[in-house]
Amino acid sequence: MKRDRSIALFEKAKLYFPGGVNSPVRAFRSVGGTPLFIKRGKGSHIWDADGNEFIDYCCSWGPLILGHANPKVVNAIKHTVENGSSFGAPTELENELAELILNNNKYIEKLRFVSSGTEAVMSAIRLARGFTKRNRILKFEGCYHGHSDSLLVRAGSGLVTFGNTSSAGVPKSFVDETIVVSLNNKAAVEEAFARFKNEIACIIIEPIPANNGLLLQDKEYLQFLREICTANKSLLVFDEVISGFRIGFTGAAGYYNIKPDIITYGKIIGGGLPVGAYGASAEIMSKISPDGDVYQAGTLSGNPVAMAAGIAQLKECLKPDFYKELEAKVVFLLDQIKQNLKSGSLHPQLFSIGSIFWIAFTDKQKIQAAEQIDPDSMKHFKLLHRELLELGVYLGPSGYEVGFVSEAHSEVDLMKTAYAFIEALNKITRIYQ
Repeated sequence: MKRDRSIALFEKAKLYFPGGVNSPVRAFRSVGGTPLFIKRGKGSHIWDADGNEFIDYCCSWGPLILGHANPKVVNAIKHTVENGSSFGAPTELENELAELILNNNKYIEKLRFVSSGTEAVMSAIRLARGFTKRNRILKFEGCYHGHSDSLLVRAGSGLVTFGNTSSAGVPKSFVDETIVVSLNNKAAVEEAFARFKNEIACIIIEPIPANNGLLLQDKEYLQFLREICTANKSLLVFDEVISGFRIGFTGAAGYYNIKPDIITYGKIIGGGLPVGAYGASAEIMSKISPDGDVYQAGTLSGNPVAMAAGIAQLKECLKPDFYKELEAKVVFLLDQIKQNLKSGSLHPQLFSIGSIFWIAFTDKQKIQAAEQIDPDSMKHFKLLHRELLELGVYLGPSGYEVGFVSEAHSEVDLMKTAYAFIEALNKITRIYQ
């Protein structure tokens, strides 16, 4: 694989950006080598600056559910931007996208558009605190909710902990308002509510944790969270920045038929453009300014170009059997890999839900908490990632990240990918022999 152009661009980028990138995971430090600079994408394929072609399973970390440069999305963007890219004032497109979402999602009654998933979650936490008049929040180790101060906290020692900041620059006072417990641990949640009764504003969870592996939770556990929040007059926040409109049009809330109090969404509602949203009941959303006293604003909130792209994309997601067909593609891909691996090969576990999948080098049949992931297993993914790139398959550059299948992935793409996996895994096995 030629890398000359990407290497040159990366060296230049290091003069401008910390680490040469504008988001840390792009730096390829988990997998080694130089990050690929992507030049263009079409359908299920991307091309880098050196002209190398890849079948893409990153899909901009999930939002490109129709694939790259979908004609309907592109046409909507072009038509809208010709009339102006931003006004800082309301447009009819905001109403149209909101109506499309709310008419097909019984779990929220009103929403507010913002410019990113991080902003959506930050606003949802402020809303939960404002509505309940409580300060503490409870989150789970292994769930990522963006880079706002209150949520950049990882678990400390003990069953229930205030945790430790996972970033410099986060004041201890912020960390002390965030309780961190292990996923899939009822006792830890119960202890937290016993110790901090009438202090916890909300529980926030990725109902389908997909930022630190694919840590699939049982419905019974999510229902337990719903019930303990209700009993303690705390709010349940579903962070569906990844799972929203990915697992189904109503996301994990619809998949498990559990109604949270607040839901957050990400760039998938804007066709991959910078956008996010949070929604809740009309009663809870009435606390948001200008109706209520919880302040949140944004110059680019409801940006018309993002709204138009979102309308075009989500209309496609409403087609009959859209999500059923996406899931079938994932099942087909993983089945092909499992069925064709040679005896003696390095066998990973392949986890999936809907159009999301994850490869984990483990003997465990189920992984539901961050501490169940063996950090040493990432050395296998590092080799797998390198070999797959050489074979024309692009995954996110970390073994903790999940993969995504889009509508644009064809059976030929999936077969090529399966055999690339098999070849790569067999080669890795030989390295260890």
